[in-house]
Amino acid sequence: MRGSPALVDIAFDGRVIEWRGPAPFYFVAIPDAHTGEVQWAARIASYGWGCIPVEAEAHGQPFQSSLFPRGGGYLVPLKLAVRKAAGILPGDQVAVRVRIFEPARASPGR
Repeated sequence: MRGSPALVDIAFDGRVIEWRGPAPFYFVAIPDAHTGEVQWAARIASYGWGCIPVEAEAHGQPFQSSLFPRGGGYLVPLKLAVRKAAGILPGDQVAVRVRIFEPARASPGR
């Protein structure tokens, strides 16, 4: 956990969706009710292309990732290690928590 308070701290349940590209990727969509909060935090925390670094949990398994903007909303990517540790499969309903923080600032003179 970081010392500073989160810009956004949301928890929700969502269904795991699979996107098949050159390799399959798995995501949970952030509910529309939270999109405004995430968009607000993105102005501060996004590092480009609309991606937003987050600290997250899926079924209690903590991980770091970046939200992907998609169709006016955001997707939480679920890493393979997280899915394996929590036994998460495509189509499962999972409990997710997402925290967005202000980016760390470099110290002057560095």
